[in-house]
Amino acid sequence: MLLVRGVGCLFSWAECELAVEKSRTPIFKDLVLVGGGHSHVTVLKKFGMRPMPGVQLTVICRDVQTPYSGMLPGFVAGHYSFDEAHIDLGPLARFAGARLYHDEVVGIDLENKRLRCRSRPDVPYDVVSINIGSTPTTKNAPGASEFVVPVKPINNFVERWEKLKSRVLNADRRLTIVTVGGGAGGVELTLAIQFALRRLLEAADRKNDLPDFHVLVAGPDILSTHNEKMRTKFRRILKQRNVRVHTNSRVKEVMAGFVRTEHGSQHAADEIVWVTEAGAPPWIAESGLCVDDSGFVLVDVTLQSLSHPRVFAAGDIASIDNYPREKAGVFAVRQGPPLEENLRRALVKQPLRPFRPQKDFLSLVSTGDKYAVASRGRWAAEGKSIWQWKDWIDRRFMNKYNVLPEMGEEDDRPVAPGLVEPSVLQELSTIALRCGGCGAKVGSTVLSRVLAQLSPGERPDVLVGLDAPDDAAVLEVPAGKVTVQTVDSFRALVDDPYVFGKITANHSLSDIFAMGAAPQAALAIATVPYAAEEKIENTLLQMLSGAVEVLRDAGGVLVGGHTSEGTELSLGLAIQGLIDRDEILRKGGLQPGDALILTKPIGTGTLFAANMRLKAKGRWISSAIRSMLQSNQAAAECLRHYGATSCTDVTGFGLLGHLVEMTRASGVDATLVLRSTPLLDGAAETVAAGIVSSLQPQNIRLRRAIANLPHVATDRRYPLLFDPQTAGGLLAGVPTDRADDCVAALQELGYDRATVVGRVSERSDNPEPIQVDIAD
Repeated sequence: MLLVRGVGCLFSWAECELAVEKSRTPIFKDLVLVGGGHSHVTVLKKFGMRPMPGVQLTVICRDVQTPYSGMLPGFVAGHYSFDEAHIDLGPLARFAGARLYHDEVVGIDLENKRLRCRSRPDVPYDVVSINIGSTPTTKNAPGASEFVVPVKPINNFVERWEKLKSRVLNADRRLTIVTVGGGAGGVELTLAIQFALRRLLEAADRKNDLPDFHVLVAGPDILSTHNEKMRTKFRRILKQRNVRVHTNSRVKEVMAGFVRTEHGSQHAADEIVWVTEAGAPPWIAESGLCVDDSGFVLVDVTLQSLSHPRVFAAGDIASIDNYPREKAGVFAVRQGPPLEENLRRALVKQPLRPFRPQKDFLSLVSTGDKYAVASRGRWAAEGKSIWQWKDWIDRRFMNKYNVLPEMGEEDDRPVAPGLVEPSVLQELSTIALRCGGCGAKVGSTVLSRVLAQLSPGERPDVLVGLDAPDDAAVLEVPAGKVTVQTVDSFRALVDDPYVFGKITANHSLSDIFAMGAAPQAALAIATVPYAAEEKIENTLLQMLSGAVEVLRDAGGVLVGGHTSEGTELSLGLAIQGLIDRDEILRKGGLQPGDALILTKPIGTGTLFAANMRLKAKGRWISSAIRSMLQSNQAAAECLRHYGATSCTDVTGFGLLGHLVEMTRASGVDATLVLRSTPLLDGAAETVAAGIVSSLQPQNIRLRRAIANLPHVATDRRYPLLFDPQTAGGLLAGVPTDRADDCVAALQELGYDRATVVGRVSERSDNPEPIQVDIAD
C-alpha cells in the first residue's frame, strides 16, 4: 500500500527550518480559468507581473494557441501568419506561474466546486472564471450542425479553411460559397475569403474560376448594429466585389448542397460559412448557473455570477445584467483588467469593484484587401489608412502577450490577509515542524481518500496489493517466466500532474517493453509540494490517476509505494515485468546488415529547456507531449514480429548515447543517417537558438564515438544527437529485408514518424564505432 512505516527523523531542526525556508509558499486556494479568451489572457499576464502567493492558478483550454478574433479575417486573407494571429498560451501560462491543462470543460459541479473535463479527472476550484467565447447557434436550422462551417471555434474553422482552399484549387467548375449571417463578422470574413481565393486562383492562372459569393441576412439589412454610413459603404463594396446580398432570408433548413430560407427560397451552396448569432454550450445552463434566454452566464457589473459568487464569467459567454451588449471581442478585452482585480478580491474576501461597460466603441472592419472601414456613433470613414490603423492596434495588442519580459525571481511576499482561514493557518504552522523523515510523509487520511478514488487494476498473480492493509506487496511469478525490473524517477517537466503521471508511467514502462517483457506491477514513489491538505490530496490524485491509467492499459497494476511532501512535484515508478527466459531482447544483439529503426522523433530535451525560458511555442510542447504519451508497447510487439535482433528505448543518454551502448554490446559499427532522423516540431529551431537540456554537456562527451566528428560537428542538427529524451521511442535493429515492412506496420499502428535511421556494419579497426551521414 502507499502508506509505509516511517524510518525515523534523520535531520536536525536547523536543517528542517532551512528546508521550509527554501520551499515555495504552500498552496491554499485554487483559481481556475476555463478557456483562453481575450479576458483571460489579460488575467494571466497580470498574474505573471504580480503573482499572488498561496494561490494556485490553473487554465483549462481546448487549444493552446488561442486565436485573436480581430486578426482572423487578416489571417484568412493572407496578411498575417498563424503565429501572428494567435496568442500562445504555453509561454503565457508559464510566465503567469499557471498550470496549463490541455482539455475541455464539459460540466461544473457547483455544490462541490469541481469542473468536469472531457478526458481527465475533475478539477477542483475555490474561485473559477469562464471565458470560453461562444459558437454560432445552429439549433434553429435542421441540418446546419452537419453541413455548415461555423466560424467558431476559430481553430476548427482554420482547419476547414485549408481544406476549402484545396477544394477550390482542384475543382473542375466554379463553386458557390454562401455565408449565413450579415453582421460585421460575416461580411468581413466573406470578403477575406474572396480576396484569398482570388490571389490563389490568379497564381494558378485560373482567375475566371473564382467562386460565386452570397450572403444571407436574416433581417432587412447588413451590419444591423452599425450606423447607416457604415452600412452604405459596405453595400457599395459588396456590390463592387460581386457579392450578392439576400436580405430577409433567415435560414430554415440546411441540406447537402443547398440552404432553404423561411420564405421558401433555395440557394445552392458548395460551402456554407455560418456566422449567425452566438450561442452557449449546453453545460452552462445544465450546471444550474443563472443564465439569460440564450444560455449565457448572467453576471453583475463585477463579472460575478448572479447565482454563485465563486463563479465569474467574461467575454461572449457572459451577459451583464441590465447592460445588454452585442457579442464583440472589444468587450472581452475591456473586461480583462476589472476581472483580474475582482478575482484577486474574491480570493481574499474583499468587496468587489463594479465597472460600467461602454456602450459605444470603435469598430474597424476590413474588406479583404488592406483596406478597412471605421465607425463609432454616427461617424464612419474608410481607406487604406484605416486598415493601417487597425493593423497597428491589433499588432500592439498581440505583442502584449506574445512578447513577454524575462521571468523574475520567485515572489517571496507573504500570503495576502484573508486568503487563508484560521484553521488552515494552524495546518500551515505544522509544516514548519515537519522534518525530512517520517514527518515528511503525506497523511494517512489523505492517502486513504486518494486510494479510494483510484482503480489500480487487478491481476491474479498479485497476491497482496493496494486492497490489503499489509506492509508490502506480494507477487507471484508464473511458471516458466522470469522477472524484469526497472526504476525511473524524475521531477515534473510539465505543470499538469495528471499528464505528468502518464508521461512518467510511459517513460518507466519503456524499459520493460524494450526487453520484450510485459508489465506486471509497479511501486510508486511520489513527492507532492507543500500545500493545504485538500490541495495535496487533489495533486496526488491527479498524478496517480494518470500513472494508473497508463499502467492499467499496459496490463500492469499499481501495488504500493511511498508518498511524501517536498518542494517539488516528482514521481518515480519501480516496475516489474514478466518474460520467457528465451525471449529476452537485449541491447547486445545487432547483426551486420541490420537496419536501425527509430519509432518516435527526438527533441524533448531542447524543447522543454526552451519551455522553461518561455522560448518554445505552445504547439511545439503540445506535440512533444503527444509523443511522450504514446506508449511503446505496440511498437515493441511490432519490432519483435519483424525479427528485431536488438532493442533499447531512447531516453536520457540521447540517440547517440543509446546507439553507442548497442554497438559496444554487439561488437559492431553503425552508420546513423542524420537527414532521416525524425525531429519533434520546433526542436531544430530551439537547438539553433543555442537552447539545450542541462544534461546535454554530459551526453556530448560521447562525441568521441563519432568517427567523422569534424565533418559532422558543423551540422545544425548535430546537437540533437545528444538531446536527452523523456518517454522517447524505441531504437531497434531489424533485418534489412524486413525493415520496410516493419516501418509500414509501425506507421499503421500510429507511429507516424517511425523510420529507418541507419544501418549496422561489421566491426572495423576504428576506435570510433559510429559514422554519421549528414548528406541531404
